[in-house]
Amino acid sequence: MDLIYLKEIKVETIIGIYPWERQVKQPVVINLEMATDIRKAAATDRIEDTLNYKEISKRILEFVSHSEFQLIETLTERIAEIILTEFNVPWVQVQLSKPGAIRGARDVGIRIERTQSGDQ
Repeated sequence: MDLIYLKEIKVETIIGIYPWERQVKQPVVINLEMATDIRKAAATDRIEDTLNYKEISKRILEFVSHSEFQLIETLTERIAEIILTEFNVPWVQVQLSKPGAIRGARDVGIRIERTQSGDQ
């Protein structure tokens, strides 16, 4: 299994359960790892034969910046669903963090792994 990854995609969004969080966009940071087979792309040297990480990044940035979820769990799950279904990725790991969400902690977040078949 080959992996394509994107690290520290930063985007602001409405996220949280408290009234003030529903009014102000906050930063989240997203890390992605996506399973693929890069052999065809390596042989042809064509973007059409691999995962286009620029398109994935654009799609995730657009989705997250316009979302308004209460829980980071929900947002993380939706990101995984987009990658699995829209980009035909068989396995994805999504890590989403919300810097500064907890006093005294630099970061808090969640990491999930999902497959197209639903097995974890």
